Amino acid sequence: MEHFVVSARKYRPQTFKDVVGQQAITNTLLNAIENNHLAQALLFTGPRGVGKTTCARILAKMINSDGTESADEDFAFNIFELDAASNNSVDDIRSLTDQVRIPPQVGNYKVYIIDEVHMLSQSAFNAFLKTLEEPPKHCIFILATTEKHKIIPTILSRCQIFDFKRITVKDAKAYLKYIAGEQGVTAEDDALHIIAQKADGAMRDALSIFDRVVSFSGKSLTRQAVTENLNVLDYETYFSSTDLILENKIPDLLLQFNKTLSKGFDGHHFIAGLASHFRDLLVCKSPETIELLEVGEQTQEKYLEQSIKASQEFLLQGIQLANDCDLKYKTSKNQRLLVELCLMQLASITFDGEKKNSKHYIIPPSYFKNKGITPIPITRPKSSVPETALREDNEPLDSSSNTNLPIKEEAVKEHIASLQVKEPPKIVLKKDVKRASGLSLSSIRAKKEHQIRQMDVVVDEENLPKEPFAEDDLIKYWNLFIETTQKEGKHNLASILSMDVPKVKGTAVHLEFPNATNKVELERQQYDLLTFLRKSLNNFDIHLSIAINEELDKKYVYTDMEKFKKLEEKNPALETLRKTFDLDI
Repeated sequence: MEHFVVSARKYRPQTFKDVVGQQAITNTLLNAIENNHLAQALLFTGPRGVGKTTCARILAKMINSDGTESADEDFAFNIFELDAASNNSVDDIRSLTDQVRIPPQVGNYKVYIIDEVHMLSQSAFNAFLKTLEEPPKHCIFILATTEKHKIIPTILSRCQIFDFKRITVKDAKAYLKYIAGEQGVTAEDDALHIIAQKADGAMRDALSIFDRVVSFSGKSLTRQAVTENLNVLDYETYFSSTDLILENKIPDLLLQFNKTLSKGFDGHHFIAGLASHFRDLLVCKSPETIELLEVGEQTQEKYLEQSIKASQEFLLQGIQLANDCDLKYKTSKNQRLLVELCLMQLASITFDGEKKNSKHYIIPPSYFKNKGITPIPITRPKSSVPETALREDNEPLDSSSNTNLPIKEEAVKEHIASLQVKEPPKIVLKKDVKRASGLSLSSIRAKKEHQIRQMDVVVDEENLPKEPFAEDDLIKYWNLFIETTQKEGKHNLASILSMDVPKVKGTAVHLEFPNATNKVELERQQYDLLTFLRKSLNNFDIHLSIAINEELDKKYVYTDMEKFKKLEEKNPALETLRKTFDLDI
């Protein structure tokens, strides 16, 4: 089998013309070489995978070339690459300075490329200062780093600094298209665009992702295959979500969100992506800002089409709602409900109900619609003409027309009759009805039972995951919940949970307690426990099965007062001692 070489190595640029997205730096270096204006200490800084080491190698090769060497000459004897991450001691730098004094055997310059130079120790930097400031004429240092702020100022002042920028999505996509053509891969434009976006400005990352997706889908690269392999939400999800929001279809919107969660995506990821989608639609509203939309041509047409449907007011309000949800997500205890509430609010922005559209009318438009009459909006607060004036031909009365035209009296009478306020029905209070206090035991018990019933309904209706789990995993999260409960000051509940080690039978968690008091107390507070276990184990069928075994009474965890009572039974003088010295338990 032929040895496979990754694209990042196979297509590494060999000349400055091949370097992607760094034209300003490559042109500067070329002019410096042609005009013999090259500094002896250069610092290449920038994010990972943008071409720092590649440009250093190309520069080292070019300054040693005189046009007579062969095409495959790499000047290996003149180029020394040093990894500062593993050679960061003073001894390593001293060895380097000793080698600098020896002139090159082939070519004109000895080039030292020190990668990740910020990893050098403080002592190594200080040992390097003098050599870096006054190197021999035949020596050039090229330092490369991703964290310029970690380099001491005395080193920075001795170097000519080149800041490499992130590769733009457009440039990365163009280079990926070239690589796909070289490898005989048919790739959709949107598929390459998603890979370029996922790389986040690093060309090496883009090529690594490209190799991975090609291994997954073969010689045909589609948008669907890329989104499935990279586990990213497709544009279509946000397009369909926005359509449902604009059409006020809340049930369908919630079902689509549930489907998105079932695919393994996080609700935070979904709502943040929806806010970005609204931003992209807002960008499409103006021809001047459309260049800020970094998507493929086919997707750009979809954005333009949907931006026509959504008003600017809706998009601004939608971005604000989605951004508020994004900020509150991490601190929310019910994150799914938070996102669903945000979606329902978004779908209600453009709700075109009668109540919303009737604010300019005294009588609701539905009344006139049933009568086959067109209403007139109130434009003047005070007028001698009736607010809803009609001509005898059922046409609305124009403000510019003669106000002495005959008005249909029957329609006016019906309008006036509809405005008469009916007497409200009388409310009779029953004297024998007992009202329960909000702080009573019965109201607290009813509240807990309602929470438990509500939790069960959500589990049945939403078809949540039911993944199998091991007993060891359950015990781990059980103990974690006990620790959390202790920190919150719920010592009684933590003590009850520590009485027995839970046993798993299917999705039932079996426990045994010595008396019914412990069982009742745990059943009253089981809502938080079950919610924690179900989310942690990703199984929403988990429930408690509690049994009472009086033989376990000897395993009961005694309180301090109970321990004192037990000791007092053996020695009654303890009570006298406590009262004499006024001791507390």
